[in-house]
Amino acid sequence: METDRLDSRKMAILNAIIRNYLETGEPVGSRTISKFTDLSLSSATIRNEMADLEELGYLVQPHTSAGRIPSDKGYRLYVDKMMEDKVEEVNNMKEVLDQKADRIENLLKKVAKLLAVNTNYASMITTPKYRSRKLKFIQLTNVDDEHLLAIIFLEGNIPKNKVIDTDHRYEEEVLLKLNIVLNSLLQDLDLEEINMSIIQKIKDQAGDESTLVGKVLDAIGEAIREEDNIEVYTSGATNILNYPELSSDDSAKKLLYTLEDKQELAELVDNKLSNTGEEHGTGKGDIQVYIGNETPIDSMKNCSVVTATYEIEEGVYGKVGIIGPKRMDYDKVVGTLKTLMTQLDEIFKKK
Repeated sequence: METDRLDSRKMAILNAIIRNYLETGEPVGSRTISKFTDLSLSSATIRNEMADLEELGYLVQPHTSAGRIPSDKGYRLYVDKMMEDKVEEVNNMKEVLDQKADRIENLLKKVAKLLAVNTNYASMITTPKYRSRKLKFIQLTNVDDEHLLAIIFLEGNIPKNKVIDTDHRYEEEVLLKLNIVLNSLLQDLDLEEINMSIIQKIKDQAGDESTLVGKVLDAIGEAIREEDNIEVYTSGATNILNYPELSSDDSAKKLLYTLEDKQELAELVDNKLSNTGEEHGTGKGDIQVYIGNETPIDSMKNCSVVTATYEIEEGVYGKVGIIGPKRMDYDKVVGTLKTLMTQLDEIFKKK
């Protein structure tokens, strides 16, 4: 890669020029760069470095008295280095998270089993999810004359590939500059932070490609929403057969199916219980109790569900719950969950 031809000082100056030019659209002078970077270099030294970068083909000077702007070669070097850094960052993060995920999955299954044994009710626990999903990096690439591939890296996860329909093949220079604009303005933002002001700024810088920007933003939103899916581990489903009010053939069959299928449980925990529970609680570890008709699942109308929220690190949380008859031993169940929350907090702090 041509980064080998540039020392760290030249690379820092080139990056500063590109970022400043993306922000303002105006040629960048040495005085601006002396204020824009923390290199503590004089304007004269920066001018010399900029002259070298121009001679190497990374910058151009549109007018004799003006500052410099990036050339296509400069943009290419910037994007290649940015991609290399981001891919390395994501791969390192993925390796750590994969190791942690294996440990957490085994731990959660053990927790579900322990709760079922200790309470003699059914138990459930969800995999952790992020409260927000931030965009780390996006790369647009031509597939053919009618499709683009958007490779979307999200915080703490593997890349998502999204195919975008187009009506023509885009020039590589157009995609190159659009990639830079998108990453410069969207990096480390989640869906809620991508507001109309930022979108308009992207479209202004994208010029004729504002329609494509809309499609790319839709793809990013879809990728982030996909990460909201959760998995539920259950244990002790047959414990419900110990309670006559839940063990009639029809009721038991429906309830066992719900606990086995888990899809309805996932929706219950992720939507109804999460939203309603937040109204009754104040945060991590709070206990919420849902009795009979307070749960939206028909097969659970004769049940009570007691849940608590665990958090493995800032912004990464899950739900643990116990399902039993409405005449369950609430004192024991609530006490068990509070003890569990304390133990999980100690375990996760050690990870």
